[in-house]
Amino acid sequence: MEWNANNTFKTYKDMEPKAMMDMALIPNIDPIDIGLGSSEKGSVVPTSKPRKKTMTSVYLKYFETAPDGKTRRCKFCGQSYSIATATGNLGRHLSNRHPGYDKTGDVVTTSSVPQPTTPVIKKSQPQGRVTQVDYDHLNWLLIKWLILASLPPSTLEERWLANSFKFLNPSIQLWPGEKYKAVFREVFRSMREDVRVSLEQVSSKVSVTLDFWTSYEQIFYMSVTCQWIDENWSFQKVLLEICQVPYPCTGSEIYNSLVKVLKMYNIENKVLSCTHDNSQNAIHACHTLKEDLDGQKVGPFCYIPCAAHTLSLIIDDALRTTKPVIAKVREFVQELNACLDMSEDFIQLTTAYQEGSWQFPLDASARWSGNYQMLDLVHKQAAKSMDAVVRKNEEMLGSRMLLNGAEKNVANIVHNYLEPFYKVINEICVNNPPTIGMVIVYMDHISDTIATRQTPDWLKSAAEDMAKKLRSYNNQVCNIFIYMTAILDPRIKCELIPESLNSENYLEEARAHFMRNYYTSHFSSMTSGYSAQDIEDGGSVSFAEEIARKKRRASMSNATDELTQYLSESPAPTKTDVLEWWKVNSTRYPRLSAMARDFLAVQATSVKPEELFCSKGDEMDKQRFCMPHDSTQAILCIKSWTQGGLKLKYKSTEIDYERLMELAAAAAADNISAGFDKKPK
Repeated sequence: MEWNANNTFKTYKDMEPKAMMDMALIPNIDPIDIGLGSSEKGSVVPTSKPRKKTMTSVYLKYFETAPDGKTRRCKFCGQSYSIATATGNLGRHLSNRHPGYDKTGDVVTTSSVPQPTTPVIKKSQPQGRVTQVDYDHLNWLLIKWLILASLPPSTLEERWLANSFKFLNPSIQLWPGEKYKAVFREVFRSMREDVRVSLEQVSSKVSVTLDFWTSYEQIFYMSVTCQWIDENWSFQKVLLEICQVPYPCTGSEIYNSLVKVLKMYNIENKVLSCTHDNSQNAIHACHTLKEDLDGQKVGPFCYIPCAAHTLSLIIDDALRTTKPVIAKVREFVQELNACLDMSEDFIQLTTAYQEGSWQFPLDASARWSGNYQMLDLVHKQAAKSMDAVVRKNEEMLGSRMLLNGAEKNVANIVHNYLEPFYKVINEICVNNPPTIGMVIVYMDHISDTIATRQTPDWLKSAAEDMAKKLRSYNNQVCNIFIYMTAILDPRIKCELIPESLNSENYLEEARAHFMRNYYTSHFSSMTSGYSAQDIEDGGSVSFAEEIARKKRRASMSNATDELTQYLSESPAPTKTDVLEWWKVNSTRYPRLSAMARDFLAVQATSVKPEELFCSKGDEMDKQRFCMPHDSTQAILCIKSWTQGGLKLKYKSTEIDYERLMELAAAAAADNISAGFDKKPK
């Protein structure tokens, strides 16, 4: 899907690069429109080029010569230049910094030059209006920073941040905090409407995923994300909403919040599945939604547990007995990351002892990636280097980080036991998004691993808990819906389907679903006339109609053969790009490919696997936890939309940040040039 908006700043396309503060590439924000009491409104700089002067006297009258005769100072802003500075450079300064200087009607006097401790007072209105546009440029760049850094507008109210800007330019004025919030709200509304209009163009079914978290204010949030496959067989994803779930945050409140989002985007009749986070409240909400949709007979709907959350819970069980060992190693790693001398010693020792290659900083997160890194340090016999570093720095570290033989043995056993999990998680994270079919194959492999591996007595209890969680997951995904999703993965078909999911009845049900929902709905022109009433009226139809019906029946048989033919062929190699395969073969299977577009959009995980298993998730959790309620929805949604390719928009106007940065670079170059000119010669 293309996230292209229609309104761009074409007015400035052919203009010469100017300083960033000289161009109005941002919309005029009327303070009245957003509830502010300011009496001054931003103005737009005329789009025509400033009139160039060729006579030096025209430029020089806007500069004042210093008493010592060595420098000239601009009467507008007070910037000084060497007396030997070429008049062309003085002209560029006036054009870049003070557009409209030659239209003021008055010669600027010395009193208008800004003093260090007093605000700038402009004699003419045009000059003041240019300054307002300058501030808007800066404020729109700060908005971009707040979005990308996931920071609330209150960040800009920090006193010493404002002091830093004043140090660079005493005349800089940031918007009030309430104005930033109002702008964010308007940008959010504008961009959300673009998302809604874009979803109206989606012709296939869509799937949604749910994620939940609680902020520092103890507010419970739910994010709803929509996925689908477009007509070019490209996977598309967009965040629909981040909404507060009302107290007491049970399944009923989650259900009502979810339905509100689906109706707002008018996709309640398009949604095919919902992948949740495995919590009981989410399961209850999805079950209620299924009953609602089934009652309306809008089509099949299924809710699916998140495979990533299931794996995370299983791994936590396996790591129970090794938590003290992992804690010791993590503390050591944190010291290594913090001390350059210590990390250099460690690298030299691991090289000398041939204990592997290590790249700093080491992952010390409490997620799977960090925990496995801790076990890896011990398993690869880097414990010898670890002991040497601890002993060398014993005065600072003490001896608490030293591992005894029993602890090293436990770490090695658990590392070997979790190696299949490591491979599965890597595959899931790399193949993003992983298909339901392949994830089911991976989970079946994990089940076999737990059931067949020999474990010491101290690990058997954990293994039983792991197996119990896997059985619960398998019970939830063992249904006709998941079966159809799996066989439409050309790498799997029926051959790699796990035994628990493989059923002859499922195949017949899949065939019936295909005929019922994809033969008629996607090729209605071929199926008109197949109602029960038409069959009963067989004696009253014309001879031509009988011939047409015979042709249609033959066509229906061919349609059935699409599924039979597809399944009769060998599965594609496991490295095959699934969507690319269907894009190439959609002409062979025109009806079946329509079904594949719908079902392959179903998500196996409710979040990106790397956000759950890797340290990347720590930063995301911190940002969401620390965001105040009045900024959470707008900033996190806008960030997701812009990262997905949607242009930041205020009302109907795009904010052209690329152009703004081009002008910023030009301004920096101009400042450097001015700095050289000011040096004594």
